[in-house]
Amino acid sequence: MASALVMTAVLGGCGITGGSGEVTLKLVAADYGDTEANSSRHYWDDVVDAYEAKHPDVRVDVTVYSWNDVDRKVRELVDAGEAPDLAQIGAYSDYAAKDLLYRADDLLSIPVQADFVPQLAAAGQVKGVQYGMPFAASTRVLFYNKTLFAQAGLTPPKSWDDLAAAAEALKAEGVKYPYALPLGPEEAQAETMQWLLSGGGGYTDVSGTYTIDSAQNVDTFTWLKDELVGKDLTGPVAPGKLNRAAAFAAFAAGDVGMLNGHPSLMAMAEKKGVKYGMVPTPGADGASPNTLGVADWMAAFKQNGHQEQIGDFLDFVYADDQVLDFSRRYDLLPVTTSASEAMSTAEEDKKLKPFLDQLLLSELYPVGETSWATVSAEIKKRIGEAVATGGDPRTVLEELQATAVRADSAA
Repeated sequence: MASALVMTAVLGGCGITGGSGEVTLKLVAADYGDTEANSSRHYWDDVVDAYEAKHPDVRVDVTVYSWNDVDRKVRELVDAGEAPDLAQIGAYSDYAAKDLLYRADDLLSIPVQADFVPQLAAAGQVKGVQYGMPFAASTRVLFYNKTLFAQAGLTPPKSWDDLAAAAEALKAEGVKYPYALPLGPEEAQAETMQWLLSGGGGYTDVSGTYTIDSAQNVDTFTWLKDELVGKDLTGPVAPGKLNRAAAFAAFAAGDVGMLNGHPSLMAMAEKKGVKYGMVPTPGADGASPNTLGVADWMAAFKQNGHQEQIGDFLDFVYADDQVLDFSRRYDLLPVTTSASEAMSTAEEDKKLKPFLDQLLLSELYPVGETSWATVSAEIKKRIGEAVATGGDPRTVLEELQATAVRADSAA
């Protein structure tokens, strides 16, 4: 991602102070673009202009930060007693546990709340109450460079052994990143969970109890360390230093043989003329039975007391035309059933259909656990150590498990 893109000027409206009855909503949003030209700032410009044209008594001030910064910025604002009215972030449940958020049913009209994809709506709940409103969704598949695979005489991998063998062949052909393993702080929790699922594990068990140091997870990261990283098959940047955005950019530059990717990688690759294929994530003994589903969340803070205006604005944001516009701009999956149905039958969206089909079968982060924000932050910080030279996967996973247990107890 580019450095923080901050929009401090008022978007539309009637001036800085406005009339005595005017309400200003403050929204902090994450940037889904990778350049100034496609920054999410432009999406919010369009949304706010359209909304304010119909609501002259409400102004919406939007600040956009990169994904590297947005969660931290929101936490700093909340800790300083300056919570925004709305925040579009990666985790919400710790705020809900502190009674800082409005319930979704206190804000949204019944048709809008009922339209969320059921799996995403359920993931937005804390103890059966929805506080997190899904804003964007994606699933993951394995992308591979068709040209590099053809040059090495390869077919797409179905298992870990296939993947390792393909990486060896790609390395022999001089490919810079045979397999790109982004365990850097931007989105390490995603790459980690994708690998844990492919090894039959995950962050939690069926009851929601953290199992980060399970035998399956230790085996998975031991395999990664020994069979990919230790054999120099993951490129010149240490996995713990490689961010997802950099890995995607390298794939679009033709320097990556394989990596786990979400839908927005398609447009990046096509823009640079990279021919790519997509297959289900390889698992320990064949195609992984589970795939990662990811949702980003809209949360509404109570502090400023703008419940009515927040709800009205969100009803506008979650209209089909807005949801489809955002999804199509950034090659992400709609979070509402009606927009998903529209996308699944639209010719212009046919490349996204494989991702849409996986969404209802995917597993999401344990975002409803109020400890998840703490656990996710620690995974981003530490997981790269598990595969580093001299690192010990078991020790790192045990320490992460201890962090999760402490955070869970505190919550």
